[in-house]
Amino acid sequence: MSATDSPAARLQALFEGHRLTPTQRRIAHSMVRRAADVPFLSSVELAELAGVSQPSVTRFAVALGFDGYPALRRHLREVAPAEPAGEAASANEYQQAVEAEIENLRHLAEALADPTPVRRAGRLLAASRPLPVLGLRAAAAQAHGFAYFAAKVHPDVRLLNEGGTVLADRIDSAVRAGASALLCFALPRHPREVVDTLAYARECGLTVVTVADSAFAPVAKVSDLLVPAAVGTGLAFDTACAPMLLGRVLLEAMCDDLPEAQARLEEFDAKAAARGLFVD
Repeated sequence: MSATDSPAARLQALFEGHRLTPTQRRIAHSMVRRAADVPFLSSVELAELAGVSQPSVTRFAVALGFDGYPALRRHLREVAPAEPAGEAASANEYQQAVEAEIENLRHLAEALADPTPVRRAGRLLAASRPLPVLGLRAAAAQAHGFAYFAAKVHPDVRLLNEGGTVLADRIDSAVRAGASALLCFALPRHPREVVDTLAYARECGLTVVTVADSAFAPVAKVSDLLVPAAVGTGLAFDTACAPMLLGRVLLEAMCDDLPEAQARLEEFDAKAAARGLFVD
């Protein structure tokens, strides 16, 4: 299955070119996250999934050019017919969660067939001195992991993984020091504080690069460049293998635009060896 043949990609193609309200973007975001299930959901079920009213779902379908939600659902069933369950039906819930993450990684690999957005992001991040990296709540671990490795090749990485009023202060400080871009990891459930912080960062002149679970995530409207990577939703808490890997891909792209990256890594390795830092 190619990137354009995946259920999520077909849904995103359907939404493109339409000016959607915030409520409608929320419905679209929920549909992309559950792309394989959406053709079989009633309007009431989709409303519950998105946390909106049933009439909002009807208005959303009309905004896309359909007579109503039944017509939208018929269209989705025609363009995304059910695939045979195969062996998946006999897999337990843990295996199904792993298989779903493998599918998310496969979709990410297909999306990376066009490396243009990642390469652009790498250039923006490499050029920003300092480089603030934002991630709150569920996304804090992703931001911390990126910042940890980025600090080994980038001269000034500033991790923003705690909320509160000091966030604006730290963004002001980064701007005064010369920052030109901010990297954000945004995962569900999306904190309002992240949306507000990104809006403030843009007001301050920063270019916002965001890794999010969907192109229709709430942070899309306050991002200059959004690179999506889906999360798994089969367990009690979401799994984020694809966003984590995308973060490493962005790190690689950033290194490609940092001429001193290799020298910094070699310097670190030499100092680590002299200190006996690692046991292997």
